[in-house]
Amino acid sequence: QKREISNFDYLMYLNTLAGRSYNDYMQYPVFPWVLADYHSETLNLTNPHTFRDLSKPMGAQTLERKHKFIQRFNEVEKTEGDLSAQCHYCTHYSSAIIVASYLVRMEPFTQTFCSLQGGSFDVADRMFHSVKSTWESASRDNMSDVRELIPEFFYLPEFLTNANHFELGCMQDGTVLGDVQLPPWADGDPHKFILLHRQALESDYVSAHLHCWIDLIFGHKQHGSAAVEAVNTYHPYFYGDKMDLNNIKDPLIKSTILGFISNFGQIPKQV
Repeated sequence: QKREISNFDYLMYLNTLAGRSYNDYMQYPVFPWVLADYHSETLNLTNPHTFRDLSKPMGAQTLERKHKFIQRFNEVEKTEGDLSAQCHYCTHYSSAIIVASYLVRMEPFTQTFCSLQGGSFDVADRMFHSVKSTWESASRDNMSDVRELIPEFFYLPEFLTNANHFELGCMQDGTVLGDVQLPPWADGDPHKFILLHRQALESDYVSAHLHCWIDLIFGHKQHGSAAVEAVNTYHPYFYGDKMDLNNIKDPLIKSTILGFISNFGQIPKQV
């Protein structure tokens, strides 16, 4: 409010308070998608429609998608009767594989990604290759994709280029994977993309609405009735601090839960 700290610095501070760290892929700092416009020739940061709705999680960015997730939530209640398994999302907005997939063109993340994938790159069509198509997948098209972003999207142009000339494969339409495809307003320049993306993060619109997203990820809409109302509940295993593993005597169940958490992500500590 006093303009004494940037939105970027504030989000990094909150991530640190919530136990997130660059040293842990499973609890990597999480940043929001801030834009919804990846098709215009020029980026208009004075138009509210340019921006993502920060008051809603990625699973509720469109009305149709939101209703599908609410339906999933209600169906679990009817069929299983076990409320502990009731949730909107069975995947997470931040996990080791999401972090590594974004940074796959840079070492040591390339090796990390391959080890998480069983030793090789993923099928080309599933690799991170386009900012626009990743946004469309996470906000609209893919019911198992609710990913958010990582801090590098706001300061590190190098992760968008295939400077190491890795052979990332060829997509079904014949496109050979190389540099990440950028929105038209970036003019094919990763530096320009980062510059404009950072300006968007620090814009008046985001400054005025960022607290809504913070409530979802770090605050009171993270779990409980407020989370249900906000269409923002995740599988119980994602809430690491709510799971008392010491009380689980069965080693198989315990290792399954730990494997689930390490592979699919964790909710940040509530701040």
